[in-house]
Amino acid sequence: MNPKTDFFFNDAQQWQKEFKKLRTIALSTELVEDLKWGCPCYTYEGKNIFLIHGFKEYCALLFFKGALMKDPDNILIQQSENVQAARQIRFTDLNQINDLEKVLQAYMFEAVEIEESGVKVQLKKTREFEVAEEFQYQLDTNPVLKEAFETLTPGRQRAYLLHFSSPKQSKTRESRIEKCIPQILDGKGLND
Repeated sequence: MNPKTDFFFNDAQQWQKEFKKLRTIALSTELVEDLKWGCPCYTYEGKNIFLIHGFKEYCALLFFKGALMKDPDNILIQQSENVQAARQIRFTDLNQINDLEKVLQAYMFEAVEIEESGVKVQLKKTREFEVAEEFQYQLDTNPVLKEAFETLTPGRQRAYLLHFSSPKQSKTRESRIEKCIPQILDGKGLND
C-alpha cells in the first residue's frame, strides 16, 4: 500500500467499497501501487499496467495495453472509438467485483505478461487521422499556423484533429478552429 493513494480510497464519495475491493485484488498481484493522474496506478518495473478510477455511472479498472489482451470473458470495454490502446472493465456494484475476483487477477497477470514481452500497441499515426477541411484550409493558407501545428507533439496534434473533425456542422468546426488557433500558435495542446 502506498500512503499517497490513501485519500483516493478513504475520501471517495462514491464507489468507496468497490475501490477498496479493487485495491485488495490489485495488491494481491504484488504490483507497485503509485499515484498517477490523481488515481491509484499499479506498475511493474516502472511501467504502468492498470489504474483504478471512478465516474458517475461506474468505477473501473483501466488496462493501459488492454487492446492487446485476450479478453476470454468479454469484459474489456473500449471507452470511445478514439481510444486506441486502453481498455476498461466497468463495475456498478461490489458484487460484480466479488464475482469476478479470480478473473480480474488473471487479467492483471496477463497485463503484466504483455508488458514483460515488450509488445506495443500499434497506434494509428497522426497522418491517418481525418483533417477537417476547414482546418486544412487554415493550414494551407496560414504557413505560420501550419509550422506551429507541425511542431506540436503527435498527441497534441491528434487531440486537435479529433476536436475539429467531430462536429457535424461546418460552422461549429470553424468556430472551434478559430478558438484554438491562438493556443496552437502558442505551442499549447487542446487541454493545456
